[in-house]
Amino acid sequence: MAPKKQQRTKRLPEEAVITTPANRWPPPYHFDGGLRRVEPYHFTYVTHCKQRWRGRELLDIFASEFRDRPYEYYKKAIENGDISVNGIPVTNTATVIDNGDTISHTMHRHEPPVTAQEIGIVYEDEELIVINKPPGMPVHAAGRYNFNSVLEIMRAQRWQGWLSFPCNRLDRLTGGIMFIAKNGKSAEMISNQIRGRAVKKEYVARVIGEFPEGDVICEEPMLAISPKLGLNRVRANGKDAKTVFKRLAYYPPRGDSSVISSEENLGVENAAAEKAGGYSIVRCLPLTGRTHQLRVHLQFLGHPIANDPIYANQRVFGPLLGFQDDTDTADEDIISRLSRMGKDQVAEAVAYHDEMVDDYNKRKAEKMTGEICDVCATPLYSDPGMHELGIYLHARKYAHEDGSWSYETNLPDWALPPSGTDGPTETTQDTDPLLAVKEKEA
Repeated sequence: MAPKKQQRTKRLPEEAVITTPANRWPPPYHFDGGLRRVEPYHFTYVTHCKQRWRGRELLDIFASEFRDRPYEYYKKAIENGDISVNGIPVTNTATVIDNGDTISHTMHRHEPPVTAQEIGIVYEDEELIVINKPPGMPVHAAGRYNFNSVLEIMRAQRWQGWLSFPCNRLDRLTGGIMFIAKNGKSAEMISNQIRGRAVKKEYVARVIGEFPEGDVICEEPMLAISPKLGLNRVRANGKDAKTVFKRLAYYPPRGDSSVISSEENLGVENAAAEKAGGYSIVRCLPLTGRTHQLRVHLQFLGHPIANDPIYANQRVFGPLLGFQDDTDTADEDIISRLSRMGKDQVAEAVAYHDEMVDDYNKRKAEKMTGEICDVCATPLYSDPGMHELGIYLHARKYAHEDGSWSYETNLPDWALPPSGTDGPTETTQDTDPLLAVKEKEA
């Protein structure tokens, strides 16, 4: 019998809401196998009712909005009184959440490891820090990540009271240029420049196949299909999105699928991509800032990022990988297949379909091990493979259109020519894809 819906009749004062007993300092980092790890620790999550949660049952919210633990874990946590609403433990899974409610839940937290690569400092003064963010590292504490986030790592390297004000956003899997202001005034200035489109942004990506030469403009609108899974697709009823692409290099198949020596060997992905039809290095200039814009536009054009665990995943999208697909007929199946990735299956990109590389990456990818934690009985994950710690997408350059400032990084290793092959090692000003937009609008 389903539990009856329960409305609460009283509320404890705000100060009664449970909080983490102690803020661990310094953070419990240790390093092993090229990874930055965090020892498991107890932590209290506190969140306020979002508009879409109003009138919904507590278990439904946890099961649909939070992927950190399985449905059974949240059901048991509520029934045991481990989850509180407005400071009051609730044991009825059908408790209805209302506007203004505060939900808190203390749990034994297991953070995934991230790369041990250092956060590069591109520029720093009294007002601003420009960093080269390592791929695979989230900017803010969110979801399964807390101490293993850019801002927390930088705080640990400086001092406990260090304040940071991020001015632009990069996905966890993306590396490259990020602006972190040291005060609110500087943050507002930089953020306004970026939002007001006074800043030119250039990314570089490594994509499957031979990308067309010349300027390629994609103006397909985008829609969030599943906010929980972070899935976005091209849709006519979506938000406007525009990207200019220009090929920097194409490296055809070499027919040489060399033996895999280690998971850190860049030849692992190269071998599979070259055997499948080569790969291209592409400059990407987004003129809007939609979530996953470059990844979705490249997929739509038939050249997804070579190691993208979502948009280059044949198990999710099928053999055509969403090429020229702006329909919603398969959305339900795509969401279902994607939700299983990393649980009982491995998230594999089409670039790994060479049998040898596929088998290797399956053994090295993050998935549930079948073991459980001795403290909290949560299912444990294996370490992510090196191929899961980032994708071939890098924010290479940000520059103000009036020329007052410009910051850039070198091309990442995966964008450089393969060993024994000639190719560009830097981008050049004389191939600015923005000229294509100006010519089209003239």
